[in-house]
Amino acid sequence: MEINRQEIKSEAIKFVAEKDGKTAGRAYLYLIYNGLHSEPYGFLEDVFIEESYRRQGIGGELVNVVIDEAKRLGCYKLIGTSRNARSEVHEFYKKLGFEDYGKEFRMDL
Repeated sequence: MEINRQEIKSEAIKFVAEKDGKTAGRAYLYLIYNGLHSEPYGFLEDVFIEESYRRQGIGGELVNVVIDEAKRLGCYKLIGTSRNARSEVHEFYKKLGFEDYGKEFRMDL
């Protein structure tokens, strides 16, 4: 058997939420291309809101901007992940329209 390596370019967009001239939070949208679809899929990663800015709607607004951008760029799906122990984050994503769809497996390298 032979396994060939092919490089496929992907893109990332960083979104930064600012309030009162300070960084309140961030989120990344990764555009990932594969051979299954002609359109990319979006991967929502590293959503973080500074402690002093939480519970003010900034996280929801930030994620909605990422969703809108993924739609604008033609993504056929958007995936967001969260650790099993973060039930409050799971509810946050559900309120924004995400559904609990599967499992993520991880290997730290």
